[in-house]
Amino acid sequence: MDTIFAPATARGRAGLAVVRISGPAAWEAVAALGARLPPARRAALRRLRDRAGEPLDEALVLLFEAGASFTGERVAELHLHGSPATLSAVLRALSAIPGLRPAEAGEFTRRALENGRLDLAQVEGLADLIDAETEAQRRQALRVLEGALGRKAEDWRARLIRAAALIEATIDFAEEEVPSDVAPEVLAILDGLIPELRAEAEGAVAAERIRDGYEVAIVGAPNAGKSTLLNALAGREAAITSAVAGTTRDVIEVRMDLAGLPVTILDTAGLRETDDAVETIGVARARARAEAADLRVFLLGGEGEALGLAPRPGDIVVQGKADLGGAEGFAVSGKTGEGLAELTRRIVAELEPRAARAATATRARHRLAIAKAAGAMESARLEVSRGPGRAEIAAEELRTAIRALDSLTGRIDVEHLLDEIFASFCIGK
Repeated sequence: MDTIFAPATARGRAGLAVVRISGPAAWEAVAALGARLPPARRAALRRLRDRAGEPLDEALVLLFEAGASFTGERVAELHLHGSPATLSAVLRALSAIPGLRPAEAGEFTRRALENGRLDLAQVEGLADLIDAETEAQRRQALRVLEGALGRKAEDWRARLIRAAALIEATIDFAEEEVPSDVAPEVLAILDGLIPELRAEAEGAVAAERIRDGYEVAIVGAPNAGKSTLLNALAGREAAITSAVAGTTRDVIEVRMDLAGLPVTILDTAGLRETDDAVETIGVARARARAEAADLRVFLLGGEGEALGLAPRPGDIVVQGKADLGGAEGFAVSGKTGEGLAELTRRIVAELEPRAARAATATRARHRLAIAKAAGAMESARLEVSRGPGRAEIAAEELRTAIRALDSLTGRIDVEHLLDEIFASFCIGK
């Protein structure tokens, strides 16, 4: 296997820049830079030189033995001074060493997967942790990275294998002394597993929303103050505001962190009948996005009524333009900020219980695999209950369920996913 190298920190001026080297010749690469090797897993200050003997930098060198590193291979890390010139000079020197090549996107993590240091779910958790923007996303990604989903999958798999072994025994050793009726134990195993998997699949929907972010649409009639409210929530001029009704033609999105939850606020076109062809398109888009949103804020007080939408349970109805006075009940003003804190509190109060239902599975791939396993188990349960004559069909359904669970952690059937997953990683990870 090639020895690869790449910066593990972002490029640009910084106090430190870390270069990671992984592969069989990682330690030899450090020696080729003129540095005496420190003991494994003990950092030492060393002067680095290029092939001509010119000094490159004085760096902290750290070595990891194979099996004790992130990738599972021999690894060396060079902790350099963080100037772009220093980093470029060291990377040029490494490129000149025979047998070394720059790493591709996600290649260090891919090697960790191939060497058994991480399972596929943990790889996805690591990708989510790198991309995490809010506290809820960080906690969720860290839980997956630490192997929570993999441990669940292994527990489910072990119990399924027990059920499958019982069924297989009745097929392979029909003439031997085996338990005459394994159905009660098999059914007990399946009756315990199926609700667990169904609950996990349902909770995965909430986890996906934490990972991707909730959408909250501000809807209402034209000139209700939707764009002004969006700007106030965002703390910047994200949308054009005007006294002229129908200014907003397209959906404007602002991503925010509300109490640790990732939320995208949508400013939509005023909902009304119009002869303007462009505004008509905007109204159609507004209605479609509002229908698909996780939560809608209905802003009252515009010109006419918002056509085509009615509040759903959980939606927030609020009177706009509170600064003009005369509003009854809960009101908000994007101009003065009146009611903004209460509106934010209500949005969070509505979304937090949904987030609390999140499962360990965080992606659509996880949810579909778990649902497939649960469906196969339900089919197997039906076949078992029909009697010993259906044992072979039940056994095949259990094998289908086991394969579905194996795909969660990358045991089987995931090669087509790997390029897509690792393409999302940065070089050096």
